[in-house]
Amino acid sequence: MGEDECYIVVREYDPSRDITSVEEVEKRCEVGPSSGKLSLFTDLLGDPICRVRHSPAFLMLVAELSSTKEIVGMIRGCIKTVTCGKKISRNSKNNDPIATKLVPVYTKLAYILGLRVSPSHRRMGIGLKLVVTMEDWFTQNGAEYSYIATENDNRASINLFTDKCGYSRFRTPAILVNPVFAHRLTVSNQVTVIELSLSDAELLYRHRFSTVEFFPRDIDSVLNNRLNLGTFLAVPRGFYTRESWSGSDKFLSDPPESWAVLSVWNCKDVFRLEVRGASRTRKTLAKTTRVVDKLLPFLRLPSIPEVFRPFGFHFLYGLGGEGPRAAKFVNALCAHAHNLAKEKGCSVVATEVAKHEPLKDGVPHWKRLSCDHDLWCIKRLGEDYSDGSVGDWTKSPPEPSLFVDPREF
Repeated sequence: MGEDECYIVVREYDPSRDITSVEEVEKRCEVGPSSGKLSLFTDLLGDPICRVRHSPAFLMLVAELSSTKEIVGMIRGCIKTVTCGKKISRNSKNNDPIATKLVPVYTKLAYILGLRVSPSHRRMGIGLKLVVTMEDWFTQNGAEYSYIATENDNRASINLFTDKCGYSRFRTPAILVNPVFAHRLTVSNQVTVIELSLSDAELLYRHRFSTVEFFPRDIDSVLNNRLNLGTFLAVPRGFYTRESWSGSDKFLSDPPESWAVLSVWNCKDVFRLEVRGASRTRKTLAKTTRVVDKLLPFLRLPSIPEVFRPFGFHFLYGLGGEGPRAAKFVNALCAHAHNLAKEKGCSVVATEVAKHEPLKDGVPHWKRLSCDHDLWCIKRLGEDYSDGSVGDWTKSPPEPSLFVDPREF
């Protein structure tokens, strides 16, 4: 790695003495997709490890100079159990082929988030040392795979993971971002939106989505998390009312032809974003759209929210549905989520979906704020000890849908 390696010490993050230094490194590192001179800056709230603390197992490491004890880098990681594919059950009653069904195949998956190296100490092997140390912890705790998400145009990050760390390109989902306007959006009068109880939401997800890639085995923990703001089901008007809803059991036994579901996660209480590098002209134009929208909300004019100062957002996850009108029902749910975000003081709502997600057309978004090609890279850490043999997951073709865990967004 070079002569400087011996002066770098990688150790576990200690909030009692490291929080200020870590925040300084975060401020020096501009992250997120960029366009021209515009860039996104992430401002963590409270403990910098909060973005992985909600996972079953998590760790944060820092890299410091042995001579001055200055922190010059950090990395976060977590481990969970997720689905990695499908298999046909061999335990059907009397081996009746009609009774066989698809059941989830689980694997222990690690996730790397928030690798940062201070700009003044890059190209010294610090990032590689942080990744290798984190992977050692993953392996010691039984993880079978590790993956990372990065921007498709982040050459430095891609080269580090694919060229030096042995990761391979795996999935290219899309991050879809929509602004929150000063006016409320109208939810179609052909749709009824029902907020599900925690038990109904868990039952629906486990029954219909548990074989989708990356679906977490501990979905109950996700839904019960304080940051989860609710799960919402859209059905045709008249099929159910909020008063006549009698639970997911009955719904699953006789669902309507078309329906959709999604959940809302409150990222605002974990971290905030800020768009930097905008010209005064661009800021003035954005402010003008907000003023007009606020004064004349009945015109329903699209306005650019205040994104040039730290702002919060909601993340939509667990997006799914069935039927020929499912995309329209997703659109109605997104309008409902927009209005919820408006009430909570958020500037945008975002979601992440597979590249060929069938319901993608139902998600409203602004192309300029979105990222069409996020990149997930994956690495096999050891033998596959999952419940059933699916071979090497890293070589499996992409499926139409995937489940994006909000704890890692």
